[in-house]
Amino acid sequence: MANSGAVHRDGAAVDRPAPPAAPALHAQLRALRAAGFGGAPLPLAAPVNGRERLTYLPGDVPLPPFPAWAMTGEALRSVGVLLRGLHDASAGLPRPADAPWSRELSDPRGGPVLCHNDVCPENVVFRAGRAHALIDFDLAAPGRRVWDVAMTARYWAPLTGETSRQHPAGLDPLARVRILADAYGLEPAARAEFAHVSREVAASCRAFVAARVARGDETYVQGLADGGGWARFDRVEQWLRDAAHDITRALTAR
Repeated sequence: MANSGAVHRDGAAVDRPAPPAAPALHAQLRALRAAGFGGAPLPLAAPVNGRERLTYLPGDVPLPPFPAWAMTGEALRSVGVLLRGLHDASAGLPRPADAPWSRELSDPRGGPVLCHNDVCPENVVFRAGRAHALIDFDLAAPGRRVWDVAMTARYWAPLTGETSRQHPAGLDPLARVRILADAYGLEPAARAEFAHVSREVAASCRAFVAARVARGDETYVQGLADGGGWARFDRVEQWLRDAAHDITRALTAR
């Protein structure tokens, strides 16, 4: 949505708007590949006139309404494994402190790994039903592992407390958040704070949409209206408060 109509494929390359942190991000993407993580595109050249060129990653990307194959437990497990691979590969990489990383959906506390911050289904490339790569790193920034896992769960569980028009019917969000956490290998301390971090994530997502609506971004104005307006954000935030104990129990029960 953030780059609606501005991303184009050119053979084996993708031409798209470059984020402000593109130089630092490009260095990270190259370092991730050198560290053995192949689940991200590679930059092909330095940004020119506010645009960048990245490698095109062939595969299947689920778009809403999300197909049933993309919402299976096995697909979700593969997302958790892929996210863990990103974080582990990035953990030892140097990151320039003065890089203009996006703050829009980033962990307000910062952290030791490169978080993608937008692992929605539309940003995951699948091959043979398994998550193969992440795309659209515009919102990436240093943060805590639990922040990125909670952001991912918001989209994939989904942690909303409501029936989604985008997801297949019958998904159990508490069971699915456990699947994601187990596949990722989320540590006990992170599981204990996960429900609280999920509420922080919800507030961050709300502020993200509000900023774009305030700027008159037609894509987000329409998306907000189609998604139920601010009342839906209110309901989701209330559900996360009410379900905090259940979320923690789902993540920590043996």
